[in-house]
Amino acid sequence: MSRRSRSLCRSYECNPARSAAFALPRTLFAAVLGALLILLPARAWTHPIDNAALVIQELEAGRFSARFQSDSPALRSIEHPAVYPPHCELRGELLSCGPAGLSGRVELPWLEGAQTRVLVDVSWLDGSRFQRVVSSENREIAIYDQRARGLAAYWLVLRDYCELGVEHILLGFDHLCFVLALTLLVQGRRRLIATITAFTVAHSITLALSAVEWIAPPILPIEATIALSIVLVCRECLAPQESLTRRRPWTVAFIFGLLHGFGFASALRDVGLPEAHVPAALFGFNVGVELGQLAVVFGLLVLAHLGTRLGLRRPWVPRALAYGMGAVGAFWSIERTFAILGLG
Repeated sequence: MSRRSRSLCRSYECNPARSAAFALPRTLFAAVLGALLILLPARAWTHPIDNAALVIQELEAGRFSARFQSDSPALRSIEHPAVYPPHCELRGELLSCGPAGLSGRVELPWLEGAQTRVLVDVSWLDGSRFQRVVSSENREIAIYDQRARGLAAYWLVLRDYCELGVEHILLGFDHLCFVLALTLLVQGRRRLIATITAFTVAHSITLALSAVEWIAPPILPIEATIALSIVLVCRECLAPQESLTRRRPWTVAFIFGLLHGFGFASALRDVGLPEAHVPAALFGFNVGVELGQLAVVFGLLVLAHLGTRLGLRRPWVPRALAYGMGAVGAFWSIERTFAILGLG
């Protein structure tokens, strides 16, 4: 053997036992790091926060009472808790918006950096209602008069709920892990597109059925099963043998997509649906979720491509990601099962 060959064979690739010994700690380290990166932001949300409410009630056409309520003395001392659309004028607790009604953007600028959630509750004379929870991450919301019609009103609803859909998929770590696991599992662009499309179609069906309250399953078992779906797909990413998930990933994505749709519906109920624009809101939310999913998948594929071109891609990285997300999914499934049993 030449000196060059002996030199090359000192590398880990020429020594399988030594390579495996070093690859395992690297994989475990990456898996633990990935799990922590996913869990820490989720745990950060459990920090105690203050609650407040902005209650707006229509007194007559174009005229509203606007009251800001909170148990916190510091919050009650805020002089101008909300900035209303330009055509609205606030005097004391009387909000006058004229013929245009209360339609447009409402901003709560003081929420920046605050550990506070504000329920914006608007009710009109005809009994229709708008509710939305806002926080420091999203201090501006769109309010639309429930009686408003026409392209301008529907465009406002579509845009607002599309933004909510993108935000939910990017901040919903369980849904995000499932989509990332599918991306790791499925080989081939067409198969991946078919799988993500099946997932989208499925969760759109159950989201719509649940949002209009035709089906309302208990959310805790749904959330526990969503966590288990992450474990299953991550396990399939690590298994060497063929299985139904590998042969027909779109089928598995569709089945679990039905469950994820109930999870999306739960989040959508938390922010509320405009009673007069439910179809537009559901369509916009679904479009936003799809755009968020595609952005995540595209970003992962771009990183993988760049890693390959720059020679930085390592075969153990996908396995480490699968181990990390699987561990997080297992933790969530146990935590949510305890919650179902009343032990959480």
